[in-house]
Parts: sequence; C-alpha cells; structure tokens
Amino acid sequence: MCGIVGYIGNKRLTSVLLDGLRRLEYRGYDSAGIAVVNEGGLQVVRCAGKLRDLEESLRLNPLEGTYGVGHTRWATHGRPTEENAHPHRDCTGRLVVVHNGIIENYVELKRELQKRGHAFKTETDTEVMAHLIEEKVRDHPLEEAVRLTLPELRGVYAISVISADEPKKIVAARNGPPLVVGLGKDEYFVASDVPAILHHTRDVFFLDDREIAVVTEQGVQIRDMEGRNVAKKVQRITWDPIMAEKSGFKHFMLKEIYEQPRAVRDTLLGRVSQETGKIFLEEMEISPEEFRKVRRISLVACGTSWHAALVGKFLLERLVRVPVEVDIGSEFRYRDPILHPDDLVVVISQSGETADTLAAQREARAKGLKTVAICNVVGSMITREASGVIYTHAGPEIGVASTKAFTAQLVALQLLALHLAEIRGSLAPEAAKEHITRLLHLPVQIEQILGSDPLIEEVAKEYYRASDFLFLGRGVNYPIALEGALKLKEISYIHAEGYPAGEMKHGPIALIDKNLPVVALAFGDRVYEKMMGNIEEVKAREGRIIAVTQEGNCDLGKIASHVITVPKTADLLTPILAVIPLQLLAYHIALRRGCDVDQPRNLAKSVTVE
Repeated sequence: MCGIVGYIGNKRLTSVLLDGLRRLEYRGYDSAGIAVVNEGGLQVVRCAGKLRDLEESLRLNPLEGTYGVGHTRWATHGRPTEENAHPHRDCTGRLVVVHNGIIENYVELKRELQKRGHAFKTETDTEVMAHLIEEKVRDHPLEEAVRLTLPELRGVYAISVISADEPKKIVAARNGPPLVVGLGKDEYFVASDVPAILHHTRDVFFLDDREIAVVTEQGVQIRDMEGRNVAKKVQRITWDPIMAEKSGFKHFMLKEIYEQPRAVRDTLLGRVSQETGKIFLEEMEISPEEFRKVRRISLVACGTSWHAALVGKFLLERLVRVPVEVDIGSEFRYRDPILHPDDLVVVISQSGETADTLAAQREARAKGLKTVAICNVVGSMITREASGVIYTHAGPEIGVASTKAFTAQLVALQLLALHLAEIRGSLAPEAAKEHITRLLHLPVQIEQILGSDPLIEEVAKEYYRASDFLFLGRGVNYPIALEGALKLKEISYIHAEGYPAGEMKHGPIALIDKNLPVVALAFGDRVYEKMMGNIEEVKAREGRIIAVTQEGNCDLGKIASHVITVPKTADLLTPILAVIPLQLLAYHIALRRGCDVDQPRNLAKSVTVE
C-alpha cells in the first residue's frame, strides 16, 4: 500500500526521496508527493498519478532542501487527486504528515477540530493528524506533540512528521503498518520497507508497534508511547533487496501468513460502508443495469485461486441468487463453453499474468462478454483486459505457496457478492450491514488465530512423518479442505487429498486406518450434524482426527486427537478463518521435513505459460 520515505543527510534530497518512492512502487499507488524544508520554509509538491508526473512537476519547478519526506498514496479516504495526495499540512503550513494506514475515528476528530477553528482542505483521514499535532506543538517539542496525539487515534498507522520550526528532525511512529529506520554515514532514513533505502545503507532496525523514532542529524532515539527510551539492536542486512522484504521472518511464507490481517484490512479499506451497507467498487466499467441483466456467472481460475472461486460459488449463489459455474482456467476454452450475452465471467489471478486464466478471459471477450478481474497486481494483463477490476491489495507475495493472496481473494469475492446483491436487491440492507460488520471484524479474528501458532506447531511435530493426509469439509468449507491439502502437498511433498466429506464413502474411506491423519473442518452451519457423522465414521476406523472448529464447540474434544479453534463468525465467512490454521500446519510440517518452504521443487510463483 502507501509508501513512505524520509531523509536527513548530505545527498541531493529530492533524488533520494524519489528513488526511494520508486523502489516502493510495487505497493501500488495513485498519487505521490514530497515535502522538503529549506531556507524558504516548508515546501510541498504533489501530483495525482504516477511518479513520472511528480518528477515532471519537479523538473518544471526544482525543489531542494536539507531534510524531507515523500509518499506514494493508494486512495482510501477521498479520491486520488492532487489535493488528497500526501504530505498533508496543518493550518500554519509549517508542519506535514505522511501516513500509511487508516484512522477509524477521523470523522469525530475532524468535527471537534473544526469546532476549534481548524480549516480542512482534503477528504482524507490523515489530515486530522496534522491538525491534532499542530495544537500540541504550540506547547511541546515535535516528538512530544506526536506522542500525545497518537492515543487519540483509533486505527492503524505508520507516519512520518516534519516541521519547519524544528530543523533536521523527522518523527516517525508505527502501529500496524511496517516502518524501518536506516542508519548511514552522517545520514538517516525512514521508510515503509527496506528496498527503499537498501542501496544507501544495510544497517537498519524495524520499529515495533507503538514505538516512536526521533531522527536527527545526530542520530536516532526510540521511545515508547509513555515516553520511555527503548533500546534497539541494529540489524545488518546481508540479503539482496528481495530477501530484505522478509522483515525478520524466517521465510516469506510465514511472513505472508502473518500479514493476512493487514491484507484483509487493506482489501476492505474504502470499499464498505458499515452505516449504509453499501459497497464501493471504483474500478468497474460495468453499469448497474448490466449487472442486473446477468443471468449466470462463470468463475475462472487456476490452483489456489480456483479454490477461492469454489468458495465464491457459494457466496454468489447464496447472496445474489444467480447460478454460478466454476471452471479451471486450463479447461475453460478447450471445452468450447456455451456462453450467453448476459453471462458474466470473473477471472481470478494473484499475478494477473496466469496464462490459462488470461486465455479463458480472452475466450469470453471474443464471445462478446464483459469480464471482471480479481487480481493482486496493478496494471497486469488480466486487469488491463477486464471491464472491471477488484484489486486485492495483499501486497507482493514472494512465497510460491499462496497464503495472503488467497484470503484477500476471498474478501474480494465477498465484496463482489455484496455489490451484486445490493444492485439486484437480493439481500436486505440490514442483512448487508450485518455482513459488513462481520467482515470488518475479520482482521482481529485472524490475529487471534495467529496467536495459536505454537499449538499448531505442536500438532505438526506429531504428524510430520506421515506419508498421506486426508482433508474433509462440507458446504462452503469443502474448498478449504482442497486448499489445505494443496498447501501441504506443494511445500512438504506429502501426498494429501481434499474431499467433500459426504463423498468419503465413495472411495476415500478405504484409506482410513490408525496411521492416516484426517483434518476435518466442522462449523456450526447447516451441515454441521452431517459433518459430525462423517467424523464419527473416521473415528470408528481409528483415523487420527485433527479437527478445526469454532470456539466453544465441546463436541469434538471427545472424538478428535487434536482440536484447533477459530473465532465464531457467519457461516459464509468461516473459510477465511478456517484456512489460517491449515496454512500454519503445512508450514510447520514442511519445515520439520527440511523442505524449501518458499521455493518448492518444480513450482513457480506465476504460471505464465500453458
């Protein structure tokens, strides 16, 4: 998402800031800006669009200084305009803030500040921070003003603040999104991620949540929210820029599993209204009338994205009440599908360059259909050829085994289903509001599941020598059984199968004995009793049951060898929570087997050829 770069040193300031922002372009953005302080005071240049637009503005109006900050913004609050681009000023124009994240209570803060005479110039949530700090900096040093402001904010943030009244000082703070400080020779950096500064320095430390960094030309001080000094150990980065993105995690896959609360939150940002129950999908060139005419939807994807599509079938049929087909991309065009002009084709791809999915999209377009793309990469081929796009905003996914991209795809499908339900009137407004409320609570619930990682690691210790696994699910969680099996087989090389539990007696039950681990997904939905009956059948044949269920379920403790719980939610949202323990289980089993978790044999991250 948003990129932040700050610099104090002797190099050419604008070059450092622009180069750093360029190295953060992978995060996606729609506007950019820089603020520098020089003898003329604080000066800001901002542009909607890409960095090349900002560079052209600076070419026409050169700007230099002794310290400053830069920012690339992905719009959440307010349109992607020059006015809404960062950095944001206070009323005096001598203080600016750049921000990555979202301030949830900005509306009430803005109202209070307006009552106290503050004039706002943007539609963003970030601007409230500049005005809050402005009030406190009248009586306190900049770092103290920032520290006093942060407790007033609800939400997540990584910020950098500079003031023309406190020369050569950058105050940075983190609560959620990453922030790294770089230590050079007589120069210092602040950035959203290591690649922005790696070619300048390899000595860095990462801010932890609720920490504040005060960067001056004399050095860096770290304090907590109570103002106490914090000792940080400088890390020497020995990796190349790609490796540096691990941010201290042992593997990309583990880092990306832990990034899922952020990925879900970012995919929802700016797209849902809890108050009205409405969904906002900006990049959609399909009219409401065209959506109302849709009589059938085809979901097309490959691999993990195909599992997301299978979940999407349940969502769309239940919420939108329209028939849905799910196709594997490599099969779609070769079966010469029968498509009606009023059908809608939705293609799902993390990279947006998956050859089979792209070919399926082109087949649909050749038959006169409009397509919607769910994708993680801005400007990829699939998004360029689609009539509508829902970007997942999961951030770059380096690990070959998809984790955060999958959960973000599930969230995007939720958004699509709610959007269509709103347009077609298939879901009552109150039901939509309730669904959105539960959606917004998912990041916190995922964080709770990640807290169970040590328990899941213990389960992995018991089963990592198994030669086979069976994953069972029913209803909307059947695709998650498939996904759990895929994760395990692709990174640990254990043979694993995912099955709808009701089909067990049509073959897989023959495999069950005392040596076979069976992962069973059982939640309090309409098929719960049926699922419990299937689990009893496994138990009767001495299968070793690893149950994944919702908190408070006491039934499975008497049957299963191990029970892993996730927080309760609506049944259509359980796939997003149920998959997290399966990702962690696969990771820990593969690690114990000595496998290359991030680069499994014979696999590539993006399949760009058939």
